[in-house]
Order: sequence, then structure tokens, then C-alpha cells
Amino acid sequence: MEFSPPLKSATLIRRYKRFLADVLTPAGETLTIHCANTGAMTGCATPGDTVWYSTSDNPKRKYPHSWELTQTQEGHWICVNTLRANELVYQAIEHNIISELSGYEYIHREIRYGEEKSRIDLLLQAKQRVDCYIEVKSVTLLQENCGYFPDAVTIRGQKHLRELSLIAQQGQRAVLLFAVLHSGISQVAAAKHIDPDYALLLEQACQSGVEVICYQASMTENGMVLSHKLPFLSM
Repeated sequence: MEFSPPLKSATLIRRYKRFLADVLTPAGETLTIHCANTGAMTGCATPGDTVWYSTSDNPKRKYPHSWELTQTQEGHWICVNTLRANELVYQAIEHNIISELSGYEYIHREIRYGEEKSRIDLLLQAKQRVDCYIEVKSVTLLQENCGYFPDAVTIRGQKHLRELSLIAQQGQRAVLLFAVLHSGISQVAAAKHIDPDYALLLEQACQSGVEVICYQASMTENGMVLSHKLPFLSM
């Protein structure tokens, strides 16, 4: 995934109202930019961090600039725009970067499925193979070199785990893919200390046959790509 044109940098002043952030450009101008991340963004939005933002040419947008990446004062790169995760995974599958998901002929996005009226992020299909349902989750919470998901209680995420478990029980392939969008993370685990219900459901999902795959992104202001696998720490 390329950023065209390359992202521009600014210094974070503050994030507020979940969807907004004030930044200071190198020219001394204060901008209010849009933040697509609705999560807690713990450790991803510290005042003084470098913000990398894109600019839309859509004249109808109230805030034309979008917060894409954070470069922390410790030197870590983080993708805070969670809308990028699905596209990263899609491209990685197309280019056979995720070996566990290679060999499928068709990739479908946002397909309705399940008993709780969900939409699966990606559905892979091929002749003489069972369908593969993939739910993509972004991981940006870093604590002691481990990445945790979720960073806040997620009722929606709990629903997705129930749906995936049913898919696996029906004999289809069900995959929870953690897109690790923080360069400081070296392994991934369920955030039992944040959302114990999600952690329990994830353990039950794994027992039902749901696969958990973790891939980390390499990031710069020019682009991003899922590049290598990370271990998942089961309970």
C-alpha cells in the first residue's frame, strides 16, 4: 500500500472527541485533522509524537486531513487509521505474503453471514476447497513488548468470535487475523485484563477450530505492507 502523495508530518498537540486531533505543522500552523480510530489508542496519541497525515481532495469534507500514522518519541511506528487494516490484508493475500491463506481463487469483501447478521471482512473461495471466512482486527496496544487485543471492551468483537465459532463448527474455515500495526510489538495475546469476556470467547473459538494468524506491518510515510508473521500466545 503506497501513500500517494507521501504523508506529511506534524507534531501532535492533543486528540479529543475521539474523531479529532490538533497538530502543529513544521511551518507553525495548527491544523485540526480527522481521526478514524474510535478505540482508546493507548500509547498511540501522546502529545509530542509525530503525526503523519494524508489530505483528501474531496471538497465536501469538513476536515480534509486524516491521521494515518504515529511515530512515537521512542521511535515506534503505529498505523492509527484502522480502516487501512482490511486493505493491507487483502493486498497481502493477493501477493501470497500470508502463506496460510494462499491458493484461493476468489476474494470477496464485506459478505453478510452468520446468525447475528454480521459482515465478514474477507471470504476466500476456490474449487474443491471449503470457504475461508476471515475477520481482521488491528493490534496497536503495546505493553511490555506484547501486543494486546482489544484495547477496550468490544461487544462487536465478541459477536464476531461467536460467528466465527459457528462457521468452524459447520465445517468451514474460520480465521481471526490480527494485523499488527505497531512496530514495537513482537507477539500477540488476548487482552484478558481489559476484556475478560472477549478473551474467554477467543479461547472457546480456538477450541471450536477457529485459526488465529498474526502478521505485522512495516510502515513509513511512503507506504505500508504486511511483512512477517508473529506468534500468538494462547491462554
